[in-house]
Amino acid sequence: MRAIIKPSSELQNSYNDIAEICRTMQTPVFLTKNGVGDTVLMDVGTYNKREEDLSVAERLLSAERARLQGVKGYQIAEFERNMREAIERGVTHG
Repeated sequence: MRAIIKPSSELQNSYNDIAEICRTMQTPVFLTKNGVGDTVLMDVGTYNKREEDLSVAERLLSAERARLQGVKGYQIAEFERNMREAIERGVTHG
């Protein structure tokens, strides 16, 4: 992905154009102030996808840390069986 860099002064004059770049290219636009990185703009869809990706990565990292520390994990079939049993208990005892 190619970085898009614009001076911050362009934000006021070209907001609609910059927002369109964010939406159509689904990439952040980096703004500079006096030639130095200052702000990053992105459309809401790209932001939400990025946040979701980060959340998944954090959960995977947490699970891997737990595994490395010896926390017991479950195979998918075992997890499904436990869930079915828990649902049955909830239905029959609820």
